[in-house]
Amino acid sequence: MINQQERSRIEQWIVGFTDGEGCFTVSIFRNKTTKYGWQVFPEFVITQGQKSLPALEIFERYFQCGKIFRNKRYDNHRENLYRFCVRSIVDLQEKIIPFFRAHRLRTAKQKDFELFADIVKLVYQKRHLTMSGLRLIARTIESMNRKQKSQFLKSSETKRHAPATAG
Repeated sequence: MINQQERSRIEQWIVGFTDGEGCFTVSIFRNKTTKYGWQVFPEFVITQGQKSLPALEIFERYFQCGKIFRNKRYDNHRENLYRFCVRSIVDLQEKIIPFFRAHRLRTAKQKDFELFADIVKLVYQKRHLTMSGLRLIARTIESMNRKQKSQFLKSSETKRHAPATAG
């Protein structure tokens, strides 16, 4: 068991590392097995080169969830990339989000985290299983990270399921 001072140091290190190297991201992609043909995919990710793999292992041990994936490089780089990813809605809602609520990020990434947390809550509550929930999530995604237009909102399926507006 580590003492409280050491735990506090690790938690602050996790916050700083995430501020610099982390990403809270949500994708919506086509999936024909879902009711509306779209799947919501939130994940918390930290990416590092092979030499820094021990840093990712700290995240995995601390949170006791997620998985480290190897992305083999085929370019002129000499080391593979590794990604610590947490994709489980339960782990995101019950471990990752409470941690970053208690230990706030110090960069603009805090805003993305708040939007991410809102989306995970909607998914946790199964709101993503409705067209209105999918639209709300897609609009929120557009204001995160790279602020790209959502392919979901542009799709013909979404437009077909849109409620008629008074004209």
